Amino acid sequence: MALNKFEKSKAAMARGAKVLGGGTNSNFRAGVSPTPLVIDRGEGAYLIDVDGNRHVDYYCAMGPIILGHNPPAVIEAAKRQLDKGIIFASQVEAEFEAGELVQKLVPCAERVRFAGSGTEVVQAAFRLARASTGRNIIVKFEGHYHGWLDNVLLSVGPTAEAGGPADAPNLVPGSPGMDPLAAKNVNVLPWNNLEKLKERLSKRDVAAVIMEPAMCNTSAIRPKDGYLEGVRQVCTETGTILIFDEVITGFRVSAGGAQKVLGVTPDLCTFGKAIANGFPVAAIAGRADLMDMMVPGKVVHGGTYNGHPVNMAATVAVLKELQKGDVYKKIEKQGKRLMDGIGTILRDHQVPNRVQGFAGIFHVALGTSDPITDYRDSLKADKARYVKLTAAMVERGVRSLERGAWFLSAAHDDAVIDQTLQVVEDSVRSALR
Repeated sequence: MALNKFEKSKAAMARGAKVLGGGTNSNFRAGVSPTPLVIDRGEGAYLIDVDGNRHVDYYCAMGPIILGHNPPAVIEAAKRQLDKGIIFASQVEAEFEAGELVQKLVPCAERVRFAGSGTEVVQAAFRLARASTGRNIIVKFEGHYHGWLDNVLLSVGPTAEAGGPADAPNLVPGSPGMDPLAAKNVNVLPWNNLEKLKERLSKRDVAAVIMEPAMCNTSAIRPKDGYLEGVRQVCTETGTILIFDEVITGFRVSAGGAQKVLGVTPDLCTFGKAIANGFPVAAIAGRADLMDMMVPGKVVHGGTYNGHPVNMAATVAVLKELQKGDVYKKIEKQGKRLMDGIGTILRDHQVPNRVQGFAGIFHVALGTSDPITDYRDSLKADKARYVKLTAAMVERGVRSLERGAWFLSAAHDDAVIDQTLQVVEDSVRSALR
């Protein structure tokens, strides 16, 4: 198999380093081995880079691409709105239609508001929780990511040494330059440990608990049996607002999100990524009494680009497609086949591994075969060895995230999975022997 070359991508990244701070517009796109790719276009399940290499895409834009790249109905909806205008500082009917679709699909969505990014709607959820409870403290969990702002980029990916005791994690800033006062009212706990949460909430001074209902930023970890139900109960008993961050899981694991699949309804929930198949849309949804606090003279939530007409038109088109259910049937079939195939190949080559998660978002870890149930378990994985595997795969035409996550879209069909498994086989032989 001829290996891909990336000379034009490397040259373009060198150009970018002279223009963009750090050479990119997001830190999460930098430092990829053997080089960050510069993409020319996307087609279905594939990306074509500036060197002309064709890659099966399991980044899926880090989660947004659920229908495949450039789905015709979504592109046409956006074009129709562009013909009418770009933005008006007013409402358009597509906002209401998109909101009605979210209400129909998502269990907690008595009311909805749209914004531009997951980071933004997390902050709106915090503000609503504090306003409604009169309390200030937010509880988050080690290993969970809820945006890059100072009051929440805490204990997302610490080393075991920096994190301290597993049952009482340290509060670890995620970046230089963060305001230490922003973390004053944030507490960090271990996830999947109900007793620790009950102990903390017993003081009845916590405004909100925020979590990914399934921990997809770290190792695609499902909650333990009874954990979410227990969290829901203790939050209700102590008057604490329960916030699910479904920026990844929402509209990816099902049209109703992880809350629909797992059967636990939060008070508030944040969405993004797959809600609009790559158009910059996020949403906060939840109880009407909380959401209706966002009126003039009460809780402020604004944004010039919230409910952007073009993005709302795309959102409507995406949600109409997702509510049919066919997308999830396709992803369930192909995702399970891919998960099983990767695990089998690795075992056949005597590579300890753990493949876990959902069909549409799963995680592959090397160096351990034990179940990964919390952040500290994830640290057992051999991440350096996994990077070698992803570098070998991208040279052979399959692009997957170096952190171990695999995203699928409805465009990943039998032929794509066949190609992928052959590349995994060849890459394991080359990189992990």
